[in-house]
Amino acid sequence: MSEHQTRRVPTALLIALTVQTVGGLVWAGGAAARIGTLEERVGEQRLVSERLARLEEQSVATRAAVERIETRLEQR
Repeated sequence: MSEHQTRRVPTALLIALTVQTVGGLVWAGGAAARIGTLEERVGEQRLVSERLARLEEQSVATRAAVERIETRLEQR
């Protein structure tokens, strides 16, 4: 080949690269949506775990109060 000849990129290669690029963008968009959904679920679970911790503390306090009441009743 001489220096002045241009190399031509086959049309099939350009089409394949375009299809792969579009496919990659579609996949990335789907992955971003799934990540967003997972982040929402983690946030909801955080709230549930905080509520559960509060309920556990209330349960401990209630159990202590019942034990004090039982002790007073037994002393009578």
